[in-house]
Amino acid sequence: MANEHTRAPLLTVALIGLLWGLNWPAVKYMLTEMPPLTIRATAFPMAAVLLALIASARGERLWPNPREWGPIIVTGLLVIFGFNVLTALGQTLTETSKAAIIAYTMPVLTAMLAALFLGERLETRHQAALALGMGGLAVLASENIAALIDAPLGPLIMFGAALSWAGGNVAMKGFEWHLSPLARTVWFFVVSTIVAWPLVWIFEPPAEQAWPSVPVFATLLYHAVGPMVTCYALWTILVGRLSATVAAIAALLAPVVGVVSSILLLGDAVTWQKPVSLAMILGSIFMTLSPSRPAPDQDAR
Repeated sequence: MANEHTRAPLLTVALIGLLWGLNWPAVKYMLTEMPPLTIRATAFPMAAVLLALIASARGERLWPNPREWGPIIVTGLLVIFGFNVLTALGQTLTETSKAAIIAYTMPVLTAMLAALFLGERLETRHQAALALGMGGLAVLASENIAALIDAPLGPLIMFGAALSWAGGNVAMKGFEWHLSPLARTVWFFVVSTIVAWPLVWIFEPPAEQAWPSVPVFATLLYHAVGPMVTCYALWTILVGRLSATVAAIAALLAPVVGVVSSILLLGDAVTWQKPVSLAMILGSIFMTLSPSRPAPDQDAR
């Protein structure tokens, strides 16, 4: 029975990593018929409504305290709006496999920003993880330095997306919340919806767009119901029950699935730099998320 109780969370976290990973080629596919802001602005309210229904079914309080509105706006703009919009924009300017690798520097960037803004101790393993992750980016940049110099915007936008997610994590950790994780995620999506739609009307007027084809619309539904709703709901429900090592499986699996599926489904080029860079960034994620070892007990010697 103990093995069954252990296996269920492991399989659920693996599912989260799989759905998040497959979201990378899914977004790239939608971009063939839909502009980036429209994709996110359509998915945000769908996610907000479905997550609100799940939170209500669980009996969770949805309405924030007055003190929580400011942190909700800041965190939502960083961890949902900023990350999702920037990753969609970045994929219009760079390969999806490369975009996924850059984006998953976010765990080590979170540790760095937490040390700067929250006073958390940057342990030796965090410093090594930061060096390893940045080294992975350097390896990836060496894939085509001339092209990077000529067109650096795509990789820079993806790094900005990683910073946005990391900044949102730090904002979330820096405030004492009364709302449950699932309930506040609902509001993160609401804030993102409110900001996204005016931008769509300005930069991507719906009247000038054609309706997406059935396959693209089906992919949009997967994007909203799978990576946004299912993953966020399962993650917030399970995260309190999991060790950091088990939780890291999702963070480690998602970029692997993202890179491999982008190569297989989108035909992204295979170079030696991609697996080496991916391995280095996976190593930095594992070092960042693995639990600290307690200091040795002097009396036990």
